Amino acid sequence: MLFNFTNLPYWILLVAGTLLFLLVIGTGGGEDDVELDSDVDADLDMDLDAEANLSAVESEFDAELDGEGEFSLGAMLGWLGIGKAPLLLLLAIDLSTWGLVGWMFNVLAGGLLGSIPTGAVGGLVLGGSFGIALATGSALSHPIGKIFAAFGEDASDDRLVGCVGRVSSARLPSVRSQQIGQIDVLDRARNLVTISACLPDWAAVPAQRGDEVLVIERLARGYLVIVKVGEDYETWLNAQQNSGDP
Repeated sequence: MLFNFTNLPYWILLVAGTLLFLLVIGTGGGEDDVELDSDVDADLDMDLDAEANLSAVESEFDAELDGEGEFSLGAMLGWLGIGKAPLLLLLAIDLSTWGLVGWMFNVLAGGLLGSIPTGAVGGLVLGGSFGIALATGSALSHPIGKIFAAFGEDASDDRLVGCVGRVSSARLPSVRSQQIGQIDVLDRARNLVTISACLPDWAAVPAQRGDEVLVIERLARGYLVIVKVGEDYETWLNAQQNSGDP
């Protein structure tokens, strides 16, 4: 029963998954699929759509820090592993697992029943193997995603420029005071880091604990930031659009 022609659909799935594995290897791992979000606000100086991009980063930051997660399509796709690992690799895992598990289930059921299952029993085998494939892809996507993130992560200090953070110290001093405060920032690899920060000398809006701030420049002792909503942000955004610094 191992090579019964009734198992053809599972053979096709297994072969398709194997071919996708070979394609992933041949294309260098398919990293492009997991880097779709990593270039958000990559070059704020040249991007006239910075406000929209920063809103997307801010939304990720709020979701990570506040943990107010309600069920959504995005949450379901995340559980399935979409966005956590290269899409080609995820499909290869799902298809090959579905084909292999379905094939083995068919053989086991055929041994118990005396013939390859069809009808309702065949449907149960198909559905059960599909569920196992999705669960396997979900379980493997997280460690695989971390591996790809570790290889592709920008280790430079400038990687935080353009990210949204939240003030964790009582307040942020001006750069003229030669003092620093602290903020928590979610970088593009979704790592929450605490960094030293201060306000630029032209800032008019104070930054208190809990305020959302935007990292705009790397300094020797930390980072320059501005309050995300208010006069300073509008001033900075206009300066970026005019290709000048305030």
